[in-house]
Amino acid sequence: MIKYILECKCGEIFESWFSSSSEYDSLKKKNLINCIYCNSIEVKKTLMSPNLKQKSNKITNNIKFEKIVKKELIKFRKYIEKNCKNVGDNFSQEARAIHYDKKTSKGIYGKATQEETQELLDEGIEIATVPWIKDSEN
Repeated sequence: MIKYILECKCGEIFESWFSSSSEYDSLKKKNLINCIYCNSIEVKKTLMSPNLKQKSNKITNNIKFEKIVKKELIKFRKYIEKNCKNVGDNFSQEARAIHYDKKTSKGIYGKATQEETQELLDEGIEIATVPWIKDSEN
C-alpha cells in the first residue's frame, strides 16, 4: 500500500491510499481519481516525504520536555501559593462570592470537583484548572 497526498485544481488537498504507484497511474489514466471536495478529475500527486522511522532520541527529547514542563508547573504553583489565598475545599463558594458579591480578592486557589468546576463555568465564572505538581515529582 502507498499513500499519496493529492491536490485538486480547486485548491483542496487530501490523502488517498493505493495498492501501488502503478495502480495510481492506471486509475489516473482512466480518469477514475476524483477530488473528494468538488468531484473534479483534475487531481495531481504532490511532493511526498518517505515515512522514516524516527531515531530513538525521540524518547530522550520527550523526557527532557516533560522535565521542563514539570519545572515550569512547580514555579507556577509557587507563584500562586505566594500571591493567592488557599481556600481549600471552599473554592466553589469563594469563587461565587467573589463573582456575585463583587468581593475584592487578590486571587484564590483551592480544590473543586469536576462537577463543581463545570457548574462554575456554566455560571460564567472564570476559573482555570492547573496541574498541581509537588516538588517531589520533579
